[in-house]
Amino acid sequence: MDLAHAARLLKGVRDATLSGQRPHVLPRPVIGDSWGRMMLRGVDPDHDIRSRLLTEEELAERRHGSPLVDILPVLRDALVSVADAAHHIMVVCDADGRVLWREGSSAVLRKADSLGFEVGADWGEGVVGTNGVGTPLVVRRPVQVFSAEHFVQTHHPWTCTGAPVTDPRDGRLLGVVDVSGPLQTMHPATLALVDSVAKLAEARLRDRHVTALDRLRAVAAPVLARLAGRAVAVDAHGWTAAVTGMAPMDRVTLPKALAAGRAWLPSLGTCLAEPLPGGWLLRPQDPKDGTEPLAATRLVLDVSSPRHWTLAVLGGARDWTHDLSPRHAELLFLLATHRGGRSASGLADDMFGDPARTVTVRAELSRVRRYLGGLLAHRPYRFHEDVDVQVLLPGIPEDLLPHSLAPAIRRARSVAEP
Repeated sequence: MDLAHAARLLKGVRDATLSGQRPHVLPRPVIGDSWGRMMLRGVDPDHDIRSRLLTEEELAERRHGSPLVDILPVLRDALVSVADAAHHIMVVCDADGRVLWREGSSAVLRKADSLGFEVGADWGEGVVGTNGVGTPLVVRRPVQVFSAEHFVQTHHPWTCTGAPVTDPRDGRLLGVVDVSGPLQTMHPATLALVDSVAKLAEARLRDRHVTALDRLRAVAAPVLARLAGRAVAVDAHGWTAAVTGMAPMDRVTLPKALAAGRAWLPSLGTCLAEPLPGGWLLRPQDPKDGTEPLAATRLVLDVSSPRHWTLAVLGGARDWTHDLSPRHAELLFLLATHRGGRSASGLADDMFGDPARTVTVRAELSRVRRYLGGLLAHRPYRFHEDVDVQVLLPGIPEDLLPHSLAPAIRRARSVAEP
């Protein structure tokens, strides 16, 4: 690849886009979408903005509280030596885009300092524009940003490749691992390498979770053996370690702040919750096997944030707020905009542009019904007609589920009203 020619071509594409003209070659969709967000946010394309660095105390607190600290050895073993030899640096950032760790070529580290790419800096997309840290945080998939694909001109001598790392227990976004370096050192295989290492790190977190569940199971087994009736032992994220007197289940949806005593859970009904080391013992008190519908008159789907989405179930004695995964946020938004209902094939077409991909849609909506119960009907899939559904949209249309590639949601962004 002629890197200098490619950089000049991309600069022409960027300049035409920023001036409101249609370039001869369109930017990649992930880059074009990001540029659109930056222009609407008023990010300066010609001058970089330096965020306030974290203090030493703030940095230490974030490092200590980040699950990424447990997978640093994996990231270092897989990337640092490669990055150093290739004149790159490895950068690990949290879910806010704050740089927590940097390692690699000392010469490149000094160049990064000149850009403000320092430990403690905020490299979120809304601060420094399209880049290999902030953009993967928004779109939730690996992204390589080459030269003038960076929105801010001062970043054009760089190539940055980042991949998000998510918590396998609850799908929560933990941060991004990024490999960055001078334009001349760019290699197309870097994207595959960084993505593979991020997946390896997630696998290590998954192994740690399995080990924690095994410890909880060892504690819970003798307790369950003494109980009559139904009971289930779960970890703090609701994953099942042991069960007695009821059908096995993978996971129980828990409220954000579960406390000892009586609690109501969507999948189990009224339960007695007792703390266990590393989790909870849940003893269902309702004989209906948890099939009762939620007592509610209103649902509030909040997709106003570009990176965090919730569903609130309101109007009864059992108000409930649930954090949504990216896929569930997409599906519930589509159902909220089609109150008459959508078939599985219709939703598959909305999501994937392929009406035949119904298996994925049905599987995901089956999971949704575990916490919505009778509020979500099927044949066709729809919200119950007696429930008022409110959707909170972002102020910037491009911030509507920006990770989503679903054709219907991309169309919704183009017509969304602030």
